[in-house]
Amino acid sequence: MPGPIQLFYWPTPNGWKISIALEEMDLPYVVKTVNIGAGDQFKPEFLEISPNNKMPAIIDEDGPDGKPVSVFESGAILQYLARKTGKFYGTTERDKLNVDEWLFWQVGGLGPMAGQAHHFLKYAPSMDPPNDLPYAKDRYRNEVARLYGVLDRQLAKAEFVAGDFFSIADMAIWPWAAGWEGQQQTLDDKPNLARWLETVAKRPGVKAGRAVAADRRTDIAQDRKAQEILFGKRN
Repeated sequence: MPGPIQLFYWPTPNGWKISIALEEMDLPYVVKTVNIGAGDQFKPEFLEISPNNKMPAIIDEDGPDGKPVSVFESGAILQYLARKTGKFYGTTERDKLNVDEWLFWQVGGLGPMAGQAHHFLKYAPSMDPPNDLPYAKDRYRNEVARLYGVLDRQLAKAEFVAGDFFSIADMAIWPWAAGWEGQQQTLDDKPNLARWLETVAKRPGVKAGRAVAADRRTDIAQDRKAQEILFGKRN
């Protein structure tokens, strides 16, 4: 009998996407922590699974045709798990198209832009020497605000991002959007986004997924060694 899915993970928004999905889909899994502040993502054994040295990644012993498979990139993992279980992808091809649009909106837009906002608003000014760059801070703060405006208008049309059903698109977007305060955003003019954030946060699977290895999370803004590993130059 195949073992549980192995989740290579650290408690960050990208990691939470997959822990939330596994909880929501009621799939058995074991956590293999990848301490990105300590450089675990550069270990050869992890690079065999995730050649871009980014977590999350998974190994599923019960992959296609019953053979083991490893998957890296959070969007690809979400699509794989949704196809595997037949859950959270909608019921029609139109549903799946809507889900894919918003999933790719997250992986190509919100995630990178919010990540850069976090970097230049919080981490760069705390580095040695400090890199307090007003243009970069304004650039990414403003782009995240634009993206949240897009999301708020979409959520005015339906309960969830891709329609009237909770999907892997919501699982991908929520971990990043839940950090709006750290991105120096406001919800005062985004009532639909505020409503959706609260609705999703109440789901048991989201709560459980968000709590995985929560005690391992550290403040990179105060950790010089982690900054060197995460933000230093590598080939």
